[in-house]
Amino acid sequence: MKKNLLTFTLGLFLSTLTYAQNDSSKKDKEQKEIEPDQEIVYDSYNKWSIELEAGQSKGTKPYAVGYYYSNPNKHFAFEFNHFAIGGRYMISPTFGVRAKIAYDNLSNLSGSESLPFEMEQIQASFEGVVNTVRLFNIEEKAGRFGLLVHLGFQGAQMTPKMGINEGKHEFNVGLVGGFTPQFRVFKNVSVFADFTINSNVRQHFNWDGSYSESNNNLTGSMYSTSLGVSISFGAEKIHGDWAIIEDKKSKEMRELEARVGDIETLMNDTDKDGVPDYLDQENNSIAGVAVDTKGRMVDLNNNGVPDELEKYVDKSVTNNISNNKAEISNGMLLQLINDGYIAAYFDTDKRVPTTASTDNIGFILNYLRSNPTKSVDIIGYADAIGKSNYNTKLSNDRAENVKTILIKAGIDSSRLNIVGNGIDDSVDRNSEYARRLVRKVVFKVK
Repeated sequence: MKKNLLTFTLGLFLSTLTYAQNDSSKKDKEQKEIEPDQEIVYDSYNKWSIELEAGQSKGTKPYAVGYYYSNPNKHFAFEFNHFAIGGRYMISPTFGVRAKIAYDNLSNLSGSESLPFEMEQIQASFEGVVNTVRLFNIEEKAGRFGLLVHLGFQGAQMTPKMGINEGKHEFNVGLVGGFTPQFRVFKNVSVFADFTINSNVRQHFNWDGSYSESNNNLTGSMYSTSLGVSISFGAEKIHGDWAIIEDKKSKEMRELEARVGDIETLMNDTDKDGVPDYLDQENNSIAGVAVDTKGRMVDLNNNGVPDELEKYVDKSVTNNISNNKAEISNGMLLQLINDGYIAAYFDTDKRVPTTASTDNIGFILNYLRSNPTKSVDIIGYADAIGKSNYNTKLSNDRAENVKTILIKAGIDSSRLNIVGNGIDDSVDRNSEYARRLVRKVVFKVK
């Protein structure tokens, strides 16, 4: 009988391993490891595992008078008399089934003061298994810990090894159930402790090998406590009980939410000009100044000053000259000049201002004529193309040429100070449009 059971068990687990490997190899998997001890897998997880365990089993009832497994009033003792091997298949991430073969040898413990006996039991069980960590959706919080609950049916052969019934066999059936705390020690290997209760519904033998009294008949029970190891098989990196599993629809929903978030970010309007940031090529336009569909302040004459601002400045200058005023109220005119809104621009590698810059130079000229006590720094810049020494001289030459224009227009040279500031690298050097903005001369009133 033992040889037949061993052959059956070995065949069962070899076929289990072969099926598991073939089944997993056919799946098209997508997985991502998120921590050394966990991973996310989509539509796939290791479903098969083998479980080996050893521990102590104890028949609780029935016993004939004078027989008992241990004497609780005398001592507590432990011996390894329970051994089992099982295979588990998880039908879903939460629910599975398990088949197990167990061998138990119950006898009176030394010092128990019981009459001597020995009972051998070989048991096969089939149970449903629940992964409670997944059932309550606490995989990430549980980390390496787990808890299985199992319940099912068992059939057993009992054989007394001494006494009047020695060598006789009795076949029993009943219920079996328990719980199994787990801890994963390697990616596909975990250790566990198991507590199981067996109930035989047609047991006629006492655990000591004699026949039980009629009032105890058919009510045999036994419990076992054991330690074991669980090895998971499959193509995934992590034991199937610990993989954090999501279906592809959940993944697609997360990606959709991320895309919606990106769109909301792109629709932001930082400078409040009515053009979303993802379309805005000038994301720092002045509040209240008209912009085009790309967020750029409108400058039809291409002189570097937004048209609305230019109209305001021209009107302010005209009013001040006609009223013989030296300055615009609140220093607005002075701020516009010193903040660089009034500038002369230059083409690549040129020292003479563009034609469109004439108005801005004329603006400075009018200001200096209206304010004879003021002087001005003429500050030249070049873009980032070319060598630094060359660009420093180029920026100085540009400032010098603007100074010459103002001198020829009647401004005393003592009121004009040249500053060659060289390269302005505040813009993207790969953008021709951006580089136009830094090939310039600006003014600072003193």
